[in-house]
Amino acid sequence: GQYTYLKEIFGKMMGFLYGWGMFTVIQTGTIAAVGVAFGKFTAYLIPSLNDAAPIFQSGGYKITWIQILAIAVILLLTYINTKGVKSGKILQNIFTGSKIIALIGLIILGFLLVKSNFWSQNMSFGWDAFNNLKTDTSGNFLQGGWESITGITIMGGIAAAMVGSVFSSVAWENVTFISGEMDNPKKNVVRSMVLGTSAVMILYLLVNFVYLNTLNRDSIAFALNDRVAVVASEQIFGSGVGTIVIAVLVMISTFGCINGLVLAGSRVFQTMAQDGMFFKAAIANNKNGVPEKSLWMQGIWASVLCLSGQYGNLLDMISFVIVLFYMITVFGVIYLRFKQPNLDRPYKAWLYPITPIVYLLIGSAFCILLLMYKQQYTWPGLIIVLLGVPVYYFINRKKKVVV
Repeated sequence: GQYTYLKEIFGKMMGFLYGWGMFTVIQTGTIAAVGVAFGKFTAYLIPSLNDAAPIFQSGGYKITWIQILAIAVILLLTYINTKGVKSGKILQNIFTGSKIIALIGLIILGFLLVKSNFWSQNMSFGWDAFNNLKTDTSGNFLQGGWESITGITIMGGIAAAMVGSVFSSVAWENVTFISGEMDNPKKNVVRSMVLGTSAVMILYLLVNFVYLNTLNRDSIAFALNDRVAVVASEQIFGSGVGTIVIAVLVMISTFGCINGLVLAGSRVFQTMAQDGMFFKAAIANNKNGVPEKSLWMQGIWASVLCLSGQYGNLLDMISFVIVLFYMITVFGVIYLRFKQPNLDRPYKAWLYPITPIVYLLIGSAFCILLLMYKQQYTWPGLIIVLLGVPVYYFINRKKKVVV
């Protein structure tokens, strides 16, 4: 995956920093965030799991049954994946298929059963942008408090809103982590990435079209606990039923997502260990041909991150760090054209160099705006990655001493 690409393009340190970021924030943080999302929507079906009843609390910090459930699911799927690639693959196919069918069903029924049509009303705002920060004496937002915004404020709002959509696309490159275990990877990796990314984009856009068609601006902006999908589902299926439908859909989606992340991520840490950049124990495969110890290291750290913060906090930190490394990888495409112009390229970037440059511009704007408007979460993510520099030198220093 990216670890190998970055190492070969920019050298061992850059490869290590990516792997370090993968283990400390990106892959494990994504597993944790999706696990917490699974727990949150399970709480719709089992109200006693709700955040309102923490099992431990000290000041502003608390541990809830939702977090415990997230950890249990992560460890369960880690265990299943230690039984071999086939076990994880079968589970992945079942849940991915179920998720796609359920999403298509939600989209179709959203068009057929919706009683109100707000598409024209929502689109009437055109390119105008608004925010609503007015509250009553109790601190509740006033639905009539919309104000027009312009300039840098719009950009900050777009960047903050993009966190969720960026996170929904994270892991599009995970297929490259297991390319060594695929048949004809030169052909199938590219095919998997193109088809997978296209399918996610189409489903994402259609589901959001259903939301914009079903709900007005206030219903979207003031959805309880920011769960727009639940509000839209209640409009489509009716109160109560809609909540159950979307809760089950999200549980299926997140369960399958966690499995895919667990399956793929451990291979990166195994490769790092083979290069002397991770714990030696992560190198060996078990009798089932999978890196069991690497899987458990990943699962245990992801479980710790489940206890570290809330879902939204994890999203802000992960999205910033992952886009940062995406940008470095995309820049590597341009850099390699100069560094190794005669390199065999079975696949070439579409509309090169326009597409990589556009990506770098958008990614830079996204990261800069998050650093400006989401400092409490983005800076810690950046600092964690930079802490990998002294760790890298420490690891290499130990090697030199041994030699």
